[in-house]
Amino acid sequence: MKRSLWPVVLSVFAYGWLVIVAPTGLRAASPDKTESTLHQLLIESDRVLILGDSITFSGRWVSYLTCWMETAGTSARVINMALPSETVSGLSETGHAGGKFLRPDLHERLDRVLRVSRPDVVLACYGMNCGIYQPFEAERFSKFQEGSIRLHEKVEGIGAKIIHLTPPVYDQRPDKRGPAGSTNYEDVLKQYSEWLLSKRQNGWMVIDVHGPMKDLLELNRVSNPSFVFAPDTVHPGHEGHWAICRAVLDDVGVPRTWSTKNTEPLLPRVTQRLEILRNAYISAAGHSRPGVAQGLPIDEAITEANRLTALIRLDK
Repeated sequence: MKRSLWPVVLSVFAYGWLVIVAPTGLRAASPDKTESTLHQLLIESDRVLILGDSITFSGRWVSYLTCWMETAGTSARVINMALPSETVSGLSETGHAGGKFLRPDLHERLDRVLRVSRPDVVLACYGMNCGIYQPFEAERFSKFQEGSIRLHEKVEGIGAKIIHLTPPVYDQRPDKRGPAGSTNYEDVLKQYSEWLLSKRQNGWMVIDVHGPMKDLLELNRVSNPSFVFAPDTVHPGHEGHWAICRAVLDDVGVPRTWSTKNTEPLLPRVTQRLEILRNAYISAAGHSRPGVAQGLPIDEAITEANRLTALIRLDK
């Protein structure tokens, strides 16, 4: 069902003078999960684990979100263990990465990830790679559903909470088809997102990134037809990462006056801390993805992260 476009306000991004038209109203993450519940999970938890693919591995939206958490008084350790190319569906297309390696399957490493990170709450953002850039097909869709349910049950099985994020948009244009070629891959992601959102009826906490991001993209292209979130159709730039973060913040109940400007004093050190912990924890858990930097031993990474934390909280 196509949603109507919401009323808009102008939000100015911290990068240059780019003006982004942004929707003002978003739905809560779940009918029976209040904004205060999500706020409490992010702020009062000891360890917040982030899972996803290369979009999340790059970490810009995670950095923005962590900056807000710091300003809101969290004492949590945010651990980004996203992995480039990964899927929750366990699928991989023929010839992926020029035939050098198959896409990593989250479930191959999930037990180790949870054992190493020991999270209280998990944020998971999958889907972009899970349809392997092919037309919608029932079997692939079923693999995404099964993999998401396995993830959900595994996290709940260790006593942690999980918040699912719908996938970002596939930013295909007539002059830039991306890995999906002529396939309408955005429609595939829309159906994956709608299924995730339907799981709210089962008590899942689900934040809709895809819908608000799609609306924001369409709104901005009205005034600027060349506007893009992802130059290569898949991987968002700064504006796209902020749109992902803003969708999360909206469901948490953070006022729209909180923008990238608020992140500027903390962002460099927060990003550095996240990258040190990310590389250390991913390495400690092990994975099948070539080309990922080896991190420090976890004890050394935590020592350096604690040093940065002291500086971050001194600057607030």
